[in-house]
Amino acid sequence: MSKIINRLAIIGVGLIGGSLARALREAGAVGSVAGIGRSRANLEEALSLGICDEITQDALEGVRGADMVFISVPVCAIPSVVAEIAPSLKPGCIVTDGGSVKTAIVRECEALMPAGCHFVGGHPIAGTEHSGASASFATLYRGKRCILTPTSHTDKAALATVDRIWRVTGAEVCAMEPGHHDRIFAEISHLPHAVAYALVHAVGTADVEGENVLSYTAGGFRDFTRIASSDPVMWRDISLMNRDALLKSIDGFSASLAELRRRIDTSDQAGLTEFFTIAKQFRDGIV
Repeated sequence: MSKIINRLAIIGVGLIGGSLARALREAGAVGSVAGIGRSRANLEEALSLGICDEITQDALEGVRGADMVFISVPVCAIPSVVAEIAPSLKPGCIVTDGGSVKTAIVRECEALMPAGCHFVGGHPIAGTEHSGASASFATLYRGKRCILTPTSHTDKAALATVDRIWRVTGAEVCAMEPGHHDRIFAEISHLPHAVAYALVHAVGTADVEGENVLSYTAGGFRDFTRIASSDPVMWRDISLMNRDALLKSIDGFSASLAELRRRIDTSDQAGLTEFFTIAKQFRDGIV
C-alpha cells in the first residue's frame, strides 16, 4: 500500500493512539510516527515497542511538520491541546481526535484551526480495560465502528483522508452530525456508566443493619457494574461535556425506573411480565 500519511503525530500514545499507529504501520500506510505525551516512561515504552519513531513531551515540537495529528487525551483537554499546537501546524495539516463527545469538541477545535489546516472530529468505538502504550495492538479496530462527525465547515479532502486511515485499520466508518452522535452515545455509553456508578454508590452506602452489602455481591452484580471501575476523572469530564444529552438520557431512564417501581408497588403481575419481556426482546436483539 502506498503511504496515506508521511508524518503522523500522536498526542497520547496509549491504547487508542498506539493501536492506530500500529495498524497504520502494519498496513504500510504511514511514514514516520512522532509520539507525544506527558509520561516519559510511557513514551519510551512506545519507542521501544516500535510504535513511534521519535518521542517528545513538547507538543509544539512534536507536531512540527506533521501531515496529520491524532489527539487521544481526556475529552475536556482536547480543545486546549489544539490551542497549544496550533502555532506549529504546517499548512494542510489535518487534526483529528478520538473523543467520545463531539459537539463541543468539534465547535471549539474548528475555531482554533489556523488558515489552511483542517479539523475532523472522530470517535473510534473500541477499547479494552487496559491502558498505556503496552496495551495497544494493531487489530484493535478491526470490525469495529468508527464515527466521523463532519460539519458544513469540514474540508472534504481532509475528511476523505481521515476516512481512509480508519478503513485501513479495518474499522467500519460512518459519518453523522456531532449533536446526533452525542445523543446516541449519551444513551448507549454515557448513561450506562452513570447508572453503574449510581448503582454501586447506592448499594455501597445502603444501611442494612450495619452489613457491608457489597461483600455479598456475586457474578451478576459484578458483571453489570464492571464499568463503574473506569477512570472517575474521565467520566466526570464526559458527563460535563455532554451534559445536556446525558441529562435527557437520565430523565428517560428515571421515567422507566419509576414505571417499573409503580408496577412492583401495585403488584401488577401482568405489567411486570410485559415490562421485563419488552426489555428482554430489546436485549436479545443486540447482535
